[in-house]
Amino acid sequence: MKDIICPKCHSVFNIDQAGFAEIVKQVRNSEFEKDINEKMTAAEKDKQSTVALTEASLKNKYESELSKKDQEISLLRAENENKIRESLLEREKQLTELQAKLNNVETEKTLAVTQAVGSLEKECNTLKNALLTKDLEKENLESNLRQQMQAEETRYLGIIQYKDEEIKQVKDMKMKLSTKMVGESLELHCENEFNKIRAAAFPRAEFSKDNDASSGSKGDYIYREYDENKVEILSIMFEMKNESEGSSSKKKNEDFLKELDKDRREKKCEYAVLVSMLEADSDLYNAGIVDVSYRFDKMYVIRPQFFIPIITLLRNAALNSLSYKQELAKIRNQNVDITNFEERLTNFQEGFSKNYLSASAHFEQAIKEIDASIAKMHKVKSELLTSANQLRLANDKAQDLTIKKLTHNNPTMKAKFEEESTVGKPRKRKS
Repeated sequence: MKDIICPKCHSVFNIDQAGFAEIVKQVRNSEFEKDINEKMTAAEKDKQSTVALTEASLKNKYESELSKKDQEISLLRAENENKIRESLLEREKQLTELQAKLNNVETEKTLAVTQAVGSLEKECNTLKNALLTKDLEKENLESNLRQQMQAEETRYLGIIQYKDEEIKQVKDMKMKLSTKMVGESLELHCENEFNKIRAAAFPRAEFSKDNDASSGSKGDYIYREYDENKVEILSIMFEMKNESEGSSSKKKNEDFLKELDKDRREKKCEYAVLVSMLEADSDLYNAGIVDVSYRFDKMYVIRPQFFIPIITLLRNAALNSLSYKQELAKIRNQNVDITNFEERLTNFQEGFSKNYLSASAHFEQAIKEIDASIAKMHKVKSELLTSANQLRLANDKAQDLTIKKLTHNNPTMKAKFEEESTVGKPRKRKS
C-alpha cells in the first residue's frame, strides 16, 4: 500500500498496487494525450510555418520564373510580331506580284481567245468564200457542160438525120439502078454535095473527074486546093465504089486499094480516099472513117455520108501546115534540098490526121465521160454541202468557246487558274 497525497485538497489516502497502476495509467494516458496534443499542435504550427515558408519560397520562385517567362514571352512576342509583320509585307508583295501576273494572264488569255476566235472566224470566212466560189464554179461548169452537151446533141442529131437521109437516098437508088448506074449515081451524089458548099467552104478548090487514063488507069475525082500564091494546100484522089442490092458480084473494098494507091502516086495527089458502099454489113467500115495507111500510105475508106467531113478534116490539117508549105515553096524556088523538111512535114500531117481520126472515133466515149463528169460534179456538190455543215459546226464551237472548256482535262492549267483566282482574297490570321 502506498500513501497518495491529493495535489488539490492535500488529503492523504491509501491505494493498492492495482489502483496505483490504474491511476498511473490514467495519469500517463492524460499526460501522453496532452503531450501528444502539444506535440501535434507544435507540429501543426511547424507544418503551417513550413508550409507558409515553402509557399512563400515557391511563390517567390514562381513569381521570379513567371517574371522571366513574361519577359521571354514579351521578347518572343515582339520578335514574332516583327516576323509576322515582315511576312505580311512579303505576302503583300507576293500578292501584288501575283495580282500583276494574274492581270497579265487575263490579258494574255483574252488576247489568245480573241486571236483564236479571230483566226477561226477568218478561216470560216475563207472557207465560206471558197465554198461560194466552188458553187459558182460548179454552176458555171454545169451550165457550160449543159450548153456543150446541147450543142453536141444538136450537131449529132443533125449528123444522124443527115446520115439517115443519105442511107435512105442510097437505098432508094440501089432499088432502082443497075450496078453501073449505082456507081455513076454515087459519083454524082458526091459531086453535088461538094458543089452545094463549094463557094462558101472551098472557094479556091478544084474538084473534077480524072480524065487522064494515059497510065492505063484513072481515078474518079481529084480534089486540089491552092492558096493565094498558088501554093498547093491539099490534093486528094477519090474513088467511088457501089453495087446494087441484087448484084451477084460481091466486091470488097480491099480489091480497089492497090489500084487507088497507084492512081494517087501517078497523079501526084497527097491523099487517097475510097468512097464505098461495098461490104454494107461490115462493122469496121460502118463505124466511120477508116484509116488504111498501114496498108497504103495516106489512104482512107469512108461511107458517102463522110465525104464532106473527110475533105474538111484533111483540109484543116493542111491549113495548119500551110506555113510550112509556103516556106517549102520558097525553098524549092531557091533550089534548096528540102528532103528532111518534107519528111518532118509529112510526119506532122500524118500524126495530126491520125490524132484527129482517133478523136473522132472516140467521140462517143467522150460523151460518156462528160456524163460521168456531171455525175462527179453532183458528188462534189454533195461533198461541198457536207463541208458547209462541218464549217457551221466549227463556227458554233468557236462561238461556244470558254476558258473552262479550254482548261478541260488540263490539270496544270486548271490548277494555275484556281491558284490565280485565290490571289487578292483576304486570308485568316492565326492568333
